[in-house]
Amino acid sequence: MSLVNTFESNLLKLIFQNIGLADVGDATGLLPAGAAGNIYVALHTADPGEAAANQAVNEMSYTGYGRKAAVRSASGWTVSGTAPTVADNAAAIQMGENTGSSQTSTDFSLGFAISGSTTIYMKGAAALVVVVAVNPEFAIGALDVSLD
Repeated sequence: MSLVNTFESNLLKLIFQNIGLADVGDATGLLPAGAAGNIYVALHTADPGEAAANQAVNEMSYTGYGRKAAVRSASGWTVSGTAPTVADNAAAIQMGENTGSSQTSTDFSLGFAISGSTTIYMKGAAALVVVVAVNPEFAIGALDVSLD
């Protein structure tokens, strides 16, 4: 079984843009949050794992590093396409400036907390292995999350 394209798009809009998902359960469906909040992007030195679901596992630790927020709205994320439906960052996400030694990032994760051993909702391999030297950045549209 797989999700149909319209539901994939609506599910990503609920998660990334805080837009309600109608008709799930009843006509009101899954409602958007009263306050949209943020999705926090973390970088990892290795895959944080499927089972761990912990954003602190293998998280970068260079001097100046911290998770970065992207607001759960159309100004933070775009949702488009079918098969796959993709959520992309609508603005550049620039990580903290490295003022220490270099590290290599191979993976990223998305969660809902600014720090700590918190739940990962989505993760993936970075498009490129990034040697952290100054300010690693996901350019507009470079951080892709897809459902298919």
